[in-house]
Amino acid sequence: MPSPTKVTPEALRAAARTVLERDGQQGLTMQAVAAELGVRAPSLYKHLRDRDALVRLVAEDVASEIGERMDRVLAAETGAADAVRAIAASARRYASEHPHGYGLIFGPLPESARARGSAMERASAAILEAARRLSGEARALESARTITAWMHGFVTMELAGAFRLGGSVDDAWDYGLEHLIRGLGAPA
Repeated sequence: MPSPTKVTPEALRAAARTVLERDGQQGLTMQAVAAELGVRAPSLYKHLRDRDALVRLVAEDVASEIGERMDRVLAAETGAADAVRAIAASARRYASEHPHGYGLIFGPLPESARARGSAMERASAAILEAARRLSGEARALESARTITAWMHGFVTMELAGAFRLGGSVDDAWDYGLEHLIRGLGAPA
């Protein structure tokens, strides 16, 4: 009988991400990830203490991925308004491509399953810098929170199919983002 596949941290993260995007947050279980890896569920307990640790592992992986994307986007933009537009567009694309992963960052989770502070700080660094450029040092945090709240609300409604009154959702995105940028811009 062949020996069982060794579960590596990379394989575990990849399998968990696959299960999450295929089956949603409720489907992200030790059993489902073990099946994806071709092992029995008890073998995962050598790596993770429980399901919350599994969810945290995935949430931190998602936060890291989002942070890397946002850093690349920010590095390509020199203007404050362009940086905010690019970061918002990148977040919107990410949510569309990975809706369940995106939900782990912004959705309700028990504290034991949430991405830890350092992972979230990494994911937030680019929006904080773009907000600082846009609104100034004194209002960077408030500006970043406002941009993130608007962006998340819009994206969440879009993913849920909640925009049903006709018209272009892309035009509404552009309109809202432009007004938000103008409103948060530092006074001359």
